[in-house]
Amino acid sequence: MNTKKVSVIVPVYNAEKYVSDTIQSLLAQTYENFEVIIVDDGSPDKSIEICRKFTDSRIKIVQQPNRGLAGARNTGIRQAQGDYLSFIDADDLWTPEKLEKHVKHLNSSPSVGVSFSYSAFIDELGQNMGLYQIPRKIKGITPPYILCRNPIGNGSAAVFRREVFENIRFQDNLHGQVEDFYFDEHFRQAEDVECWLRIAIQTDWKTEGVPEVLTLYRLTSGGLSASALKQYNALEKLLEKVQMNYPDLYEGYASLARAYYLRYTARRGVTLSDGAMAVQKINQAVKQDWRILREEPHRTLLTFAAAYVLWLTPKPLYKQLELMAYKLVERNQKRFS
Repeated sequence: MNTKKVSVIVPVYNAEKYVSDTIQSLLAQTYENFEVIIVDDGSPDKSIEICRKFTDSRIKIVQQPNRGLAGARNTGIRQAQGDYLSFIDADDLWTPEKLEKHVKHLNSSPSVGVSFSYSAFIDELGQNMGLYQIPRKIKGITPPYILCRNPIGNGSAAVFRREVFENIRFQDNLHGQVEDFYFDEHFRQAEDVECWLRIAIQTDWKTEGVPEVLTLYRLTSGGLSASALKQYNALEKLLEKVQMNYPDLYEGYASLARAYYLRYTARRGVTLSDGAMAVQKINQAVKQDWRILREEPHRTLLTFAAAYVLWLTPKPLYKQLELMAYKLVERNQKRFS
């Protein structure tokens, strides 16, 4: 018998192209004891009309003025009735066995508070791109590791014990009344890393991964270059908070964190075929902190090579090389798909 109830929180804003598929992936879960809390974050499109077409009794819709992703997640947490809590962005998908695997992991590991999975990238049509988010480690995750690498990868990848959020809860008055907060709504980007970092620093809960691809993370072309740069700028804001609250962590790892985020931005540039941005950011990454070459030489040099090949190669030839590289990566990572 399924005894642990899971609350799945779905922030929705301008997702009419994808939200139906997202909800269908939830209703297809093999683990059935869950509720879906759809938070309409002031979405101006037809997303919520689409959501209302689903008649499953486990679905609940909550509406609010736009507060951003962190604000929508906070609202969902306040409404949640589950023993375990999870989030999925309204354009991402889950494999059918995702909740079942995470519930089993949490049930069998009483010291683990955050259970995350590997993720596969999908395109705007929902097709697997042959690329994956596979962190170097899934156990022994420390605050410096979260700050530099964000092993969870994205906000749709993890399932949490309710107690985790109770342990990091704080109160504030941002919207005309005192409320409980969990995600910091001052962050419109990097709000997930900021939250995972507080969990690691302020609580004794372990963060561990399930070594399987259970999350399908969608990459959309619209504005991704700008989004990647915004993500890096958000890291600077996060580092300001770390410097204020955790000065030892800042002194030891701020430079390395910047280097890893610059490398991440370069990789997004490669994904988007923006060679100039990719070259600029990977050069900045190595200049920022050479330790990324020592700690992760393969990934760093691969990003460096991909950026320069993209920048220097005529587009038709590059497309052929890119196709060959995708096939090679897909073959090497096939065991995760």
